[in-house]
Amino acid sequence: MLDVVAVLGDYDDYEKARNYWKYLSAKLKKEKTEVGSATTQMKLKSPDGKERLTNVLDDKGIIALAKEFPGKKANKFIEWFTYSPETIDGKSKTKAYALFESGMLKSLEPGSIKCLQQIHAYLFGGLYDFAGQIRTLNISKGGFRFAPAQFLHHILKVIENMHETTFDEIVNKYVEMNVAHPFMEGNGRSTRIWLDLMLKRTLKKCVDWSKINKNDYLNAMIISHSDSTVIHKLLKNALTNKINDRDMFMRGIDYSYYYEE
Repeated sequence: MLDVVAVLGDYDDYEKARNYWKYLSAKLKKEKTEVGSATTQMKLKSPDGKERLTNVLDDKGIIALAKEFPGKKANKFIEWFTYSPETIDGKSKTKAYALFESGMLKSLEPGSIKCLQQIHAYLFGGLYDFAGQIRTLNISKGGFRFAPAQFLHHILKVIENMHETTFDEIVNKYVEMNVAHPFMEGNGRSTRIWLDLMLKRTLKKCVDWSKINKNDYLNAMIISHSDSTVIHKLLKNALTNKINDRDMFMRGIDYSYYYEE
């Protein structure tokens, strides 16, 4: 229960989530709404390391709880929770998993624009008619305008020629590619794989994305066009030498798609 409340209420503190649930429980009881029948208590490990009786819900209860939270965040949570492999994201994620077994990644030229286009085409081929194609329209997100389409081919050529012999150079190249945002959709998921390929080839390292908090990553990327020190630090602290580990790759895909939800 508290995990769900923390996500929906955007609480980063256990006590805040706990207090909200206590308030909501009291409110529902005052309204003579029985909450005991909706929750079950199971022994789970608490933050103090001890096993304590914890309120848990089944899938229907979680959806009902989410509906108590107004706004887009609750709607997105419900969409994620009721996720279906038949959606575009679901099918694309299945394709991303298959990349590891396909052997395709070994044939690509890390750091090249062609490499990024091939990754994008693999992830979104048959799902978007622009899969693997450089956009011809201007796009923006959260008030930030990405590279103008009319200059995009020139900008991508400049990015492609950037050095990638050190960690800092590779991350700088990744940041510039994010600012360029060469595709209409699916940029983040494609460029994170592209980044890992450069790190693997040059440093024999890759990113353990499970070590990077979603909000920390997104905030770091938002400011990266003017201050890239935060994303440099986040990525450096999450480096691993498990470059050929299947579980590491699959977990990276899970987190990459989670960042986009």
